Amino acid sequence: MKNRFYRPLSLACISPGYFPDIALFIKNNGNFILYKNHDRKFTEADRQRLEWTSTQFLYVRSGDMDVVTEYLEHNLDSLLVRSDIDSGSKGTILYQTAANYVTDIFDEPDKTADIIRCRSLMRHLMKYVSGHEDALKALQAITSQNHYIFTHSVQVAALMMLVHDRLFALTHDEMIDVGVGSLLHDFGLVFLSGDLLDKPDALSAIEYHKVKQHTQKGYEHLHSAGTLGEVSLTIVRHHHEKYDGSGYPSGLKGDQIPRSAQLAALCDTFCAMTTDRPKHNAIPQTEALKIMGEEVGSSFNPELFKRFEAVVSGKTA
Repeated sequence: MKNRFYRPLSLACISPGYFPDIALFIKNNGNFILYKNHDRKFTEADRQRLEWTSTQFLYVRSGDMDVVTEYLEHNLDSLLVRSDIDSGSKGTILYQTAANYVTDIFDEPDKTADIIRCRSLMRHLMKYVSGHEDALKALQAITSQNHYIFTHSVQVAALMMLVHDRLFALTHDEMIDVGVGSLLHDFGLVFLSGDLLDKPDALSAIEYHKVKQHTQKGYEHLHSAGTLGEVSLTIVRHHHEKYDGSGYPSGLKGDQIPRSAQLAALCDTFCAMTTDRPKHNAIPQTEALKIMGEEVGSSFNPELFKRFEAVVSGKTA
């Protein structure tokens, strides 16, 4: 995962006068061109100039991303209450920060032991999705620019928290556990080779068997860290179970599958289908729901799918 030399950063995350002193780049025809060096501050004039040219993203060297992530996480409280930042930009900042966190733990898996960082992000995410009807809109900005696996994790976490907020009366701590498990649901992929994850062709039977192991391996690593609750671990382990028992890793069937894992499967599938990703182009939400509806009774719980469909279609209060 260390071979990403440049990483995208939403312009909304770069506050004039506050952003760390690191070099920023613009992307032009596939080339990365220095916009400002590390010894020059990013100014309001810079921000206005970039907005005037409809620039949505700048780029930083991967080696500088730790500094950016620390800055965003440390300043998230103040950034999300500033009156000069609109709601959509705040969502972009929050989602970008969460995506940076996922990138960070994929690069250094042992950082998952520091669960305080993840819980803090989920508290902010819970507050944001419960207070904004269009809470998922800001995700569209980062999913097209960041590596799919990281933004997909954030997208699933946001949708999971939105669905739970609309449908169930969970306690604050239960909601945080749902968010943490959702954000880390694909963590086990870190144990697969990059060649396998990036393979452009269809996977062989042996390769697919290896990929299927990511749920159990992710669960075992996170369980051994001893910092995640049972709800979070259940989502990581069982989000690929199917209602008819044909899923993995345990072949659970029907209500044997915990509700949180059943909903994670719905959110995971929906987000994957409606977002551009390697080897697949995004499809409209209505088409995704139609296709998923054909899997009701086999992949998905009929009643949960019906309620899930109402949430993503905007038919719930």
